[in-house]
Amino acid sequence: MKVLITGGFGFIGSHVTDIMLKNNIEVVIIDNLSSGTLSNIPKFDMTKFYQLDIAQDDIECVFAKEKPDYCIHLAAQTSVAYSILHTKEDAIMNIISSIKVLDLCKKYNIKKFITASSAAVYGVPQYLPIDEEHPTKPISNYGLSKLTMEKYIELSGVPYIIFRFANVYGPRQVSSKESGVVAIFNDEMIKNGEINIYGDGNQIRDFVYVEDIANICYEAIKDNVVNEIINVSCNRGVSVNDLYIQMAQIYNYYRTPIHMSERSGDIRDSVLSNKKACELFKNFTNVSLEQGLLNLKKANCEGEISPC
Repeated sequence: MKVLITGGFGFIGSHVTDIMLKNNIEVVIIDNLSSGTLSNIPKFDMTKFYQLDIAQDDIECVFAKEKPDYCIHLAAQTSVAYSILHTKEDAIMNIISSIKVLDLCKKYNIKKFITASSAAVYGVPQYLPIDEEHPTKPISNYGLSKLTMEKYIELSGVPYIIFRFANVYGPRQVSSKESGVVAIFNDEMIKNGEINIYGDGNQIRDFVYVEDIANICYEAIKDNVVNEIINVSCNRGVSVNDLYIQMAQIYNYYRTPIHMSERSGDIRDSVLSNKKACELFKNFTNVSLEQGLLNLKKANCEGEISPC
């Protein structure tokens, strides 16, 4: 079995690559290394790697040479804020480039196309937790580009699984103004830096551990589930303020956070139901936030990122 992973050296992609290698699945990676890094996969020499940009480069040569059985498409533009400021670039990466990969999957008879969508496609929730039947009315360009990608996939004729991820966190997530709040808190607490919280901090989020994401991608390769849109989440809402308190206790961080203005495009509350994922994939793992944060701190220590 051979799996092609776009963005395989990125935050999520590297964990997906890890679990594939652990289960003796041959991995081919396409990544331009714009956000990923080779060090994310210590045994990357066990993969076949093509440093290509799926938006700009000819990637058909990879399909023609490697003839993968499955494609896990994770290369994407992931920032809501960036999508608002750079609408065209967001559309090129999340829509046009996805169509490019999808067309090659069809041409080379890929058995299953698996990709990452987002909770952002739902927009403002009408109820919580949000299930897959909830209306899709995105309020950001990012959410719109992900939803548009989904529609092209559904019409492609290629067997697919679309995973709508909640807020993914864990080791290897790079901290930046556009990254997830856990990564930002982690980075600032390690160096005893300043923590900014946008809005009042009472907004609710659903945090899913990155190894759970990797696990369900592996299950999607193994199982016969096909042509489904599936939420992947922890199925539990936590306020940003409570997240801060939990992490501050773990990191022995004592500085008072600074509350900033709300950000444009942010949804107030978001919790995804993972009932469908649990029903379809019996081995779907669901690490609690408490355990996931401890795992992240341990990974920091093992990587000598922070004192322990």
